[in-house]
Amino acid sequence: MEQIQATPVKRLCKIHNTITVNGQFPGPTLEVNNGDTLVINVVNRARYNVTIHWHGIKQIRTAWADGPEFITQCPIRPGGSYTYRFTIQGQEGTLWWHAHSSWLRATVYGALIIYPKEGEFYPFSKPKRETPILLGEWWDANPIDVVRQATRTGAAPKVSDAYTINGQPGDLYRCSSKDTTVVIVDSGETNLLRVINAALNQALFFAVANHKLTVVAADASYVQPFTTSVLMLGPGQTTDVLIDGNQPPGRYYIAVRAYASAQGPFDNTTSTAILEYNDTPCSVQGININPIFPSLPAFNDTATATTFSTSFRSPRQVDVPTEIDENLFFTVGLGLNNCPRGSSSTSCQGPNGTRFTASMNNMSFVLPPNFSILQAHHQGIPGVYSTDFPAVPPVKFDYTGNVSRSLWQPVRGTKVYKLKYGARVQVVLQGTSIVTGENHPIHLHGYDFYIIAEGFGNFNPQTDTAKFNLVDPPTRNTASVPVNGWSVIRFVANNPGVWLMHCHLDVHITWGLAMSFLVENGVSELESLEEPPVDLPVC
Repeated sequence: MEQIQATPVKRLCKIHNTITVNGQFPGPTLEVNNGDTLVINVVNRARYNVTIHWHGIKQIRTAWADGPEFITQCPIRPGGSYTYRFTIQGQEGTLWWHAHSSWLRATVYGALIIYPKEGEFYPFSKPKRETPILLGEWWDANPIDVVRQATRTGAAPKVSDAYTINGQPGDLYRCSSKDTTVVIVDSGETNLLRVINAALNQALFFAVANHKLTVVAADASYVQPFTTSVLMLGPGQTTDVLIDGNQPPGRYYIAVRAYASAQGPFDNTTSTAILEYNDTPCSVQGININPIFPSLPAFNDTATATTFSTSFRSPRQVDVPTEIDENLFFTVGLGLNNCPRGSSSTSCQGPNGTRFTASMNNMSFVLPPNFSILQAHHQGIPGVYSTDFPAVPPVKFDYTGNVSRSLWQPVRGTKVYKLKYGARVQVVLQGTSIVTGENHPIHLHGYDFYIIAEGFGNFNPQTDTAKFNLVDPPTRNTASVPVNGWSVIRFVANNPGVWLMHCHLDVHITWGLAMSFLVENGVSELESLEEPPVDLPVC
């Protein structure tokens, strides 16, 4: 059972009444095997609506358990409960779970580790020790108040005050060093770190002093192993790395700081944890010897981020769809709405008296208030959504150039794009420079996809198709679309339901950087959505 409740949590010298699961921050780690069926009863004892999303779980035919509020379910009201039931089918590795309602996932999150089936093994030798490493973001405030104030004013929300590693900011923040996370590794052994970026709004660089990291998986899909001294994870992404205890026994800093690709303010602090060898001499364990610090890239080091993200390959040849039924082109980026007539200037505190917004293909996504889209689809309730989400931008322009101000104001609406069961889909995700370019972590619910190419500038279908990797592209559930650049993904729409695709920077989903695919049922029962559970919350 997961109980959502307010719990006193002290960070940065101050106690906050923090929303947690079972009083734990971060929340409990779920450890399961491939093939397991999970039954998780979520009871809401907090004062906010809540839902839980099982990030990266494919939810084959069980879209009702996916969790995004007003997409696949109405929220669990204060005092209410809902039981999530789903089976893990053909997935293993590191995923995570988090609230999918307002900004609750700032503190409501935890690791979801899927071990191989009984009798099956990792494609690398079994590590001596495994440790989940959850990277988070902490506000010295109530995160719900932070987003509500931003929505009220139209300005960008206040940036966070700290990053955290397994819930702790570390030695470089006030009142924090006595609780710094310590990660034990075995000397002379190989250890597995399961790194999860659970931060709300920030891509992060990650490094360990004097240690190389061998990447073996990402988003619960194995990759061709490669070695690096730094990781870059967008929010929502996971990366499994092997680390060898091959240095002199002692203590070494693990450090995390922002990869901030946008123009504008960001949390420029550094979170630390300590990698400690199990046979560290007692003298070193004392306070007197400071751990060694790793070198981290500069906050705007896009070259390092790109080198990392383009290193991923599947371990062997994969079955990439080559015939494409749906060739889609989606712009992703920010916008500014002019101050609505009759509004006071206090509600238009964005640049030059505007309000921040965001969109895909100039559509700024609005959650329906009274029904979830899946419910409306399943029960044939009219007026909740329309199926005319544009397959291409309504206006072609120089997406990453100097964009005319006439294109900065998107249209608000609740539109989905319909896919036939089994459709082979390609989506070009094209970043824009409107307001500012930024690396956007785009997450698709209900599916993994192949990232077949990425690049900078405007995608050119004449020349950039030559860069497509149709042999061994990586499988992901969240794609970091390069700053002022593009990514191309492919998947087969073989899971019926309504599936949100959105930027995993929560500030951007708040502003409308999202859309949904409606995947129709196939022919047989095994190609059709299950009936909704009896305890599905009502709005």
